Amino acid sequence: MYLGRCHTLCKWNRHENFVTPHSTPQASQSAASLWGPYKDIWQTVGNALWRRQPEAVHLLDMILKKHRPDFISLFKNPPKNVQQHEMIQKASIEGVAIQGQQGTRPLPEKLIKEAFILSDLFDIGELAAVELLLAGEHQQPHFPGLTRGLVAVLLYWDGKRCIANSLKALIQSRQGKTWTLELSPELISITTRFTDELMEQGLTYKVLTLVSHIDVNNEFEKLQRDRGLGSEKHRKEVSDLIKECRQSLAESLFAWACQSPLGKDDTLLLIGHLEGVTVEANGSLDAVNLALLMALLYCFDISFIEQSTEERDDVIHQLPLLSERQYIATIHSRLQDSQPWKLPGLQATVRLAWALALRGISQLPDVTALAEFTEADETMAELAVADNVFLFLTESVVATENFYQEEFYLRRTHNLITDFLALMPMKVVLSKFVRQMGDLLPPTIYIPYLKMLQGLANGPQCAHYCFSLLKVNGSSHVENIQGAGGSPVSWEHFFHSLMLYHEHLRKDLPSADSVQYRHLPSRGITQKEQDGLIAFLQLASIIITWSENARLALCEHPQWTPVVVILGLLQCSIPPVLKAELLKTLAAFGKSPEIAASLWQSLEYTQILQTIRVSSQRQAIGIEVELNEIESRCEEYPLTRAFCQLISTLVESSFPSNLGAGLRPPGFDPYLQFLRDSVFLRFRTRAYRRAAEKWEVAEVVLEVFYKLLRDYEPQLEDFVDQFVELQGEEIMAYKLPGFSLMYHLLNESPMLELALSLLEEGVKQLDTYAPFPGKKHLEKAVEHCLALLNLTLQKENLFMDLLRESQLALIVSPLEQLLQGINPRTKKADNVVNIARYLYHGNTNPELAFESAKILCCISCNSNIQIKLVGDFTHDQSVSQKLMAGFVECLDNEDAEEFVRLEEGSELEKKLAAIRHETRIHILNLLITSLERSPPNLALYLLGFELKKPVSTTNLQDPGVLGCPRTCLHAILNILEKGTEERMGPAATPKSPQLAELCYQVIYQLCACSDTSGPTMRYLRTSQDFLFSQLQHLPFSNKEYEISVLNQMSWLMKTASIELRVTSLNRQRSHTQKLLHLLLDDMPVRPYSDGEGGMEDENRSVSGFLHVDTSTKVRRKILSILDSIDFSQEIPEPLQLDFFDRNQIEQVIANCEHKNVRGQTVCNVKLLHRVLVAEVNALQGMAAIGQRPLLMEEISTILQYVVGRNKLLQCLHAKRHVLESWRQLVEIILTACPQDLIQAEDRQLIIRDILQDVHDKILDDEAAQELMPVVAGAVFTLTAHLSQAVCTEQKQLLVSGSGEAHYALMLESSFSSPPPAENPLVGFPSSVEDSSLHIILKKLLDFILKTGGGFQRVRTHLYGSLLYYLQIAQRPDEPDTLETVKKTMWERLTAPEDVFSKLQRENIAIIESYGAALMEVVCRDACDGHEIGRMLALALLDRIVSVDKQQQWLLYLSNSGYLKVLVDSLLEDDRTLQSLLTPQPPPLKALYTYESKMAFLTRVAKIQQGALELLRSGVIMRLAQCQVYDTRPEVDPHGMFGTRDSPMFIPTPVDRYRQILLPALQLCQVVLTSSTAQHLQAAGQVLQFLISHSDTIQAILRCQDMSAGSLQELALLTGIISKAALPGILSELDVDVNEGSLMELQGHIGRFQRQCLGLLSRFGGSDRLRQFKFQDDNVDGDRVSKKDEVELAMQQICANVMEYCQSLILQSSPSLQHIVCLFTPSLSESINRDGPRQDTQAPVVPYWHLPGLGIIVYLLKQSANDFFSYYDSHRRSVNKLQNVEQLPPDEIKELCQFVMPGGVDKISTTQKYVLAKRCLVKLINNRAKLLSLCSYIIETCLFVLWRHLEYYMLHCSPMNSQDSLFASRPLFKSRRLQDSLPTETSLDFRIGPTVVSQHDIEQLQADAINAFGESLQKKLLDIERLYSKVRSRYSFIQALVRRIGGLLRLSRN
Repeated sequence: MYLGRCHTLCKWNRHENFVTPHSTPQASQSAASLWGPYKDIWQTVGNALWRRQPEAVHLLDMILKKHRPDFISLFKNPPKNVQQHEMIQKASIEGVAIQGQQGTRPLPEKLIKEAFILSDLFDIGELAAVELLLAGEHQQPHFPGLTRGLVAVLLYWDGKRCIANSLKALIQSRQGKTWTLELSPELISITTRFTDELMEQGLTYKVLTLVSHIDVNNEFEKLQRDRGLGSEKHRKEVSDLIKECRQSLAESLFAWACQSPLGKDDTLLLIGHLEGVTVEANGSLDAVNLALLMALLYCFDISFIEQSTEERDDVIHQLPLLSERQYIATIHSRLQDSQPWKLPGLQATVRLAWALALRGISQLPDVTALAEFTEADETMAELAVADNVFLFLTESVVATENFYQEEFYLRRTHNLITDFLALMPMKVVLSKFVRQMGDLLPPTIYIPYLKMLQGLANGPQCAHYCFSLLKVNGSSHVENIQGAGGSPVSWEHFFHSLMLYHEHLRKDLPSADSVQYRHLPSRGITQKEQDGLIAFLQLASIIITWSENARLALCEHPQWTPVVVILGLLQCSIPPVLKAELLKTLAAFGKSPEIAASLWQSLEYTQILQTIRVSSQRQAIGIEVELNEIESRCEEYPLTRAFCQLISTLVESSFPSNLGAGLRPPGFDPYLQFLRDSVFLRFRTRAYRRAAEKWEVAEVVLEVFYKLLRDYEPQLEDFVDQFVELQGEEIMAYKLPGFSLMYHLLNESPMLELALSLLEEGVKQLDTYAPFPGKKHLEKAVEHCLALLNLTLQKENLFMDLLRESQLALIVSPLEQLLQGINPRTKKADNVVNIARYLYHGNTNPELAFESAKILCCISCNSNIQIKLVGDFTHDQSVSQKLMAGFVECLDNEDAEEFVRLEEGSELEKKLAAIRHETRIHILNLLITSLERSPPNLALYLLGFELKKPVSTTNLQDPGVLGCPRTCLHAILNILEKGTEERMGPAATPKSPQLAELCYQVIYQLCACSDTSGPTMRYLRTSQDFLFSQLQHLPFSNKEYEISVLNQMSWLMKTASIELRVTSLNRQRSHTQKLLHLLLDDMPVRPYSDGEGGMEDENRSVSGFLHVDTSTKVRRKILSILDSIDFSQEIPEPLQLDFFDRNQIEQVIANCEHKNVRGQTVCNVKLLHRVLVAEVNALQGMAAIGQRPLLMEEISTILQYVVGRNKLLQCLHAKRHVLESWRQLVEIILTACPQDLIQAEDRQLIIRDILQDVHDKILDDEAAQELMPVVAGAVFTLTAHLSQAVCTEQKQLLVSGSGEAHYALMLESSFSSPPPAENPLVGFPSSVEDSSLHIILKKLLDFILKTGGGFQRVRTHLYGSLLYYLQIAQRPDEPDTLETVKKTMWERLTAPEDVFSKLQRENIAIIESYGAALMEVVCRDACDGHEIGRMLALALLDRIVSVDKQQQWLLYLSNSGYLKVLVDSLLEDDRTLQSLLTPQPPPLKALYTYESKMAFLTRVAKIQQGALELLRSGVIMRLAQCQVYDTRPEVDPHGMFGTRDSPMFIPTPVDRYRQILLPALQLCQVVLTSSTAQHLQAAGQVLQFLISHSDTIQAILRCQDMSAGSLQELALLTGIISKAALPGILSELDVDVNEGSLMELQGHIGRFQRQCLGLLSRFGGSDRLRQFKFQDDNVDGDRVSKKDEVELAMQQICANVMEYCQSLILQSSPSLQHIVCLFTPSLSESINRDGPRQDTQAPVVPYWHLPGLGIIVYLLKQSANDFFSYYDSHRRSVNKLQNVEQLPPDEIKELCQFVMPGGVDKISTTQKYVLAKRCLVKLINNRAKLLSLCSYIIETCLFVLWRHLEYYMLHCSPMNSQDSLFASRPLFKSRRLQDSLPTETSLDFRIGPTVVSQHDIEQLQADAINAFGESLQKKLLDIERLYSKVRSRYSFIQALVRRIGGLLRLSRN
């Protein structure tokens, strides 16, 4: 039994445009009872039988039971019906109920009329007609240009086709004797049972009746009458459908007969039908009757008996031919005695088959009972032969069009003939027959015998046998050579004859100048001889075409020399037909490169085409003359076609570079010229006796051009004129033919014009949809034309570049511009439109559509051309509609990429499927490139967007809605949607991965482009729910096409990211939520329902599932997508080479690299191959020739390696792409989606899961390093969000609770496992546990170490992540509420560790467990490498050092020298920083790195040990050496708050300078405060820093600018001076102090001191301050925070100066009697200032004079007042913070604007509360800081006042009382202190008795009593009560107030 596959009959019959009704939402309208259900049946049958879907089997069983009546009645229509007629008649008013729809709907009058016409036309029920029309209306978008009536006609016949095809498929699936489909037994039993029942119900009769009655012509007449036919295309489609119905019905019977023969009655019915059959006009049977004949022949087939299989016996019992005597008797008598049939040949064929069946039966055992019949076989066979059975088989059966497409027709016919030869009387075995006939051949059958051999020799094996036969035939007669030349059928005889003819004709050759030679009668060869020669030549051609051995053996035979003889004969006078055959034989020889090379030379030598003109020769010779004079006259061109064929073969086999050298300018040009000018350019104007020959000539000449251009690669040397020497003179060599063709095609040449005109004619002919002579050849010619244009477009850029570089004086234009030119025939620019129109024929001519799409894709890269094309495409409505339909139709073609079912379908089908697929790919690429161009572009037109209005106003609709046509967008969505309802997901993903990838990319581009985004996303969301249905099937998996599948997921995720962002922005919460649940839920997703699920969904989230049984959990989709990305990557084995040098090969590979369409760098394999082959060809010598095969093998190895490497690069690129998209999706989910859609703790758990998984994947040993950057980026974002989520949770709980206890509890619950149920805090979120956090930390650190030495940018992300992670353990900002701490010091020390400290301690323990390896990496990055990397490494060090209680890191930094490196690098930064202060600075990277470095050093300095190490490494000395601090830019004196202009991104020079100076000052300050043990050393170094930059320092102290920046400078500077410029520091300076330098140093210190005191008069309440105080309140938010800064800075300055005064007093006064008086005993300033003086801007006392005590008193009062205003403000803010929710909305908004100046309206209320709280905490802490400063200023003022009053009142000796303090003479002359005192202070402020008068002291006492009155004292005591109890020295103020009061009450003696 033949168990092969049933090929063509089983192929999936495709019929273009019909969409299954299921793909439409309104099944009712589309499921017309005469179409929809039948379409469903066909779909189900296909799914079960061909696509082998297991789930379809049950469905098939159901659908067959349901539609059994439809198969039994077969094609029977529902009858007309009076009630229905009346109902439809009234339907326009009363309406009609439509199956599947609720209620009734009225029908338009027009539709009712059409329904009655349709009902009459097909004789169907009126309701069925209405349904058909409604379905037609619904399907109309798939048939642009047709009315619903015309579509209904198609649907009617399509329904019939579906039933017929389903029937055929069901019968094919039966188990039987001829084939098996290898289906499941269950499925076979279903179909067998069902079809058996149909057969019992008379299937054969029904089929034969239908086949007889249905006739295309009759049907067309009926349709024509009722205007049921539309355009040519519609006619063709209807006719194809009707033909297919008949064909499938006939093939159903054929399939049945093949598997299990028909019964007696059915066989007789079939014979009866065949009796009346006639042939077509061409003498052959039509396809339907051929199928029925074959069915009958298979009924008589018993050949399967010979194959012994297990089932044979069962089959024999089923075979009536072997088991029923009655059957044989009836059939025998019917065939023997019947009347002559209409076709005697058909009757003869059936009789022959019967005779052979009888002979076959007679040879079986146990058939004696049938002897009377079996003995009649001879007579039956004689009857058949008498009726010319074999002639009929040849002319009517084998000649049928589809005979060769069906394997089983061939098998049966072959068996018929071989059985006849084998079984019938001659009893001759076939091979014997062939051999003996050669010996005993009668002349009459010489040619038929040769023709038979031709048939047998097709194929490599057969050709070889035939070659041997002809060789052997000749050899047995060698001795007879002189006579007949051996057997007439042998090589010997044939070539001997050829030689004799040549000898004979050559003698007759007239001399060259005889003009008439061509017209002589061809003596010597008769017609019979010619026919014989032609037959043998054809046989020889076939043999040598198939067998290379035969080719070489014949060619190299020393006696026969066929090539020489043939070339000789070609020069003789013989008929063109014979010459043509000789040329074809040469072409067959030319298939071998070695023969081809010599053939070229022979051609040139024999001048078959004259390439050398000799001056003495008067007349041209050769083929050109034959063409112009003989063939043109005969109007037949066999010779020209054969010559073109020869050239076509030769250029492919071997191309001669210097053809004709030595005799003429070398090159191919004469041949090309002849082909172009004489053949191609004139082919249209010649006359043709046979119309088809015109297109044959065009095809064959264009094929040569195509091959020449295909193999041409422009090289630089082509563009240089090459000269050769010929007979002593220099002449120019011809250019390569490819060069010449390129030149002609890049100009408006006749060649290009003819090619374009041919394309136009081709598409016009195809548009008729009618057969015409030469159609196949025209299609092929058009294909070559399109391919030529394609090749030109591909090569033109390189060609034009090389031409530009060369010196050649040639002008060319880009082909895409030439195509825009005007068509001379239509006077329009329609060339590109003509090319595009071929897409409309994509179903019938896929090759042409493919080439057309390729050209369009190529020319779409140019924006200007795009705009023009859109105009051309849309100019004419009908053309535009056709073009759109063409593109859509090509996209709708469904062929899987790699034929999934490889066994099925012929090679041709597979090739066509691949071509159709490639066409779709090109169209999608065209859309992608067009979308990148500015509008209007082709993509917008093809995807259905507005071209005349703004693109964004488009309103996309489903096809047919509001007249919207079906566009490429619908086709793309259709491709992606198929299969989304099923479990397997989108069908395109596994079947056509590359196609699906591009479809997703188009969708993404539409969503990403601002113009198209709105309309596209609206359409996808509303009418498609596209993203949800696609995302639910992620991740896609397909190992075989990993790259494509990864890219599909990438584009889909990117689109999803956009959707989430857009829906979040537009507040479309339900859409966002639906997608978020899909991506993030870890519970099985329940079907999402809009509407009902609203409230429940709002509040549902993962938290509800935390205590659910874990077995129900599923993996979150976002994680399973990550799982599907394989981080490992196989790397191709390194090259092992024997001949080539590996390094050089690597270099060559690198040179062949280029960027592909996706921007990946890959190696151009074709180019590499060319380079390597050229290298091998260049080798000289015998050794090279011997090693050539080995070299070629090694080249193959290299190419395989490169292909592998390219794949690796593309795979890595795809993985990076998909990871980027995944990361983008995760980031969008975390940042852009409304926070409240994911509950806080779910958010943390999700982030934790993702972080752990992504780390696990990248830390795997196999993971590819190339993926690290993307993963690190994702880790950074995730950690940032984890940190933010945890911190937000802490803050919210912190603010909502009150007090520390609450806070601690909250933190416990925040990180630990869930609290027990009875705990009142059970409602708090149970978020990420510590253990999880520790895992994340460890993985982060492992990742950092995995990066090794490289990948600094990756580590940059990881350092950022680590910083965010460490932030989790940082205490959040707590509001300083100034409340008394209830706990004693002991309680605080013994209190349990809080959560933050615990986590921090564990973190640092983990970090330290990594030891020096981690320290080394981080420290190295901090010192070297990329700026951002350095900044983040420094920030990380900063963070770690701050929490490292063991100081391990600090130790490592010091010991390994990294700290010293950092300190020393400050000097290197100096010059760079100086360059940053220019008005137009270079990029500010250096500034930011410097800031990070200083911040880190400052952090180190905060630790006592760190400060010590820094002093050792000389950090302050380095700062002293830096010159950048001396380059202070001028400050703008007018700006109160700096410049009023809008701040630019780049700070002003002054701001940049401050960014450099302030960190240095901060560092000095911290070093001073930290280094308690080495305080003097530190202070000495800082003093040196101040002195080395004294000019700058003094400029700052003098600066009158009141901006926040200036005041910050002052605040820091005064803080340093107050600690460094003190007595006793000079002794610590590391300088050799001599008298002069000491004086200079003291001078500096004195200046600093004077200037600091001078600041008091400016900031102790000066007019500037007042001016500041009453500053206009209507300032923007930014200014308000600046105001706070200014206030803080001023208070800080006052505090610092007062601290300085206190230090000077304390350090310089050994006893109370000897005080350094810093202030004069005058309170006048205090008194004056209380008055209304507003006129002065300058300080009252010049800064070099001593200020009076009045300033202290004023400052005291001022600070007391400030204190209370701050205190109130502070208390109000604390109240607000505790009751944020109760604050009015306006106030909330105002508070938010402090933190976030813009966009407050867009955030949710919860977020507003968070911002408001943040702002209040800031305000509270600012006020607390101000209160602390005020308190300090008050205490120091009181102390200074007390010491001065005590001195003046008790210890001062006043001078003469007339001399007042305020006399006009110069006052206090400063003296060097060492003149009077041994201490080493810088200035002598001690007041001598000559200075203060008695009057002054009395005045002081009187003023002081007034100033220091009761109210002030009460205020001060209140302050102490309110504040100092908690914060400072309790009762200190009280004591001082008491002492000062006591001093003032003393009556002075």
